Amino acid sequence: MERQNLLGQPPATYLLPNEDADAALAAGEAPEKVAARFPAYSAPWAALAARAYAQGDPVAAYAYARTGYHRGLDQLRRAGWKGHGPVPWEHEPNRGFLRSLYMLGAAAAAIGEDDEAERCEQFLRDSSATAAAELAAERPAGHP
Repeated sequence: MERQNLLGQPPATYLLPNEDADAALAAGEAPEKVAARFPAYSAPWAALAARAYAQGDPVAAYAYARTGYHRGLDQLRRAGWKGHGPVPWEHEPNRGFLRSLYMLGAAAAAIGEDDEAERCEQFLRDSSATAAAELAAERPAGHP
């Protein structure tokens, strides 16, 4: 049973899964191939960003992460999100967006876009404190 939030916080947003894309990534298919087949899905873009970042290419990581972030914003809006509110890490389909947001902040910091890095970090914490903690524990190679 869903309860009314008396504190005025918007309800959590839950993205729809893309089982085919998730299965392809889980099977080890290259994220660039998954992104080409499922360009609207954030998870392969987040994987591409993490790989580029780990390989020392923060500019490519930034571009991949920005793509995943924007595709995720599109999905969030379609799911009823109004620009703020929880995006739970615990809901697996949300993780591609949250990982893209995290990688966008990491890549922005690496290329000196400090204001954007701070905005991304705050947005991530506001969306999911759990995601912020989990992703900080998984810091990609080279992340400050």
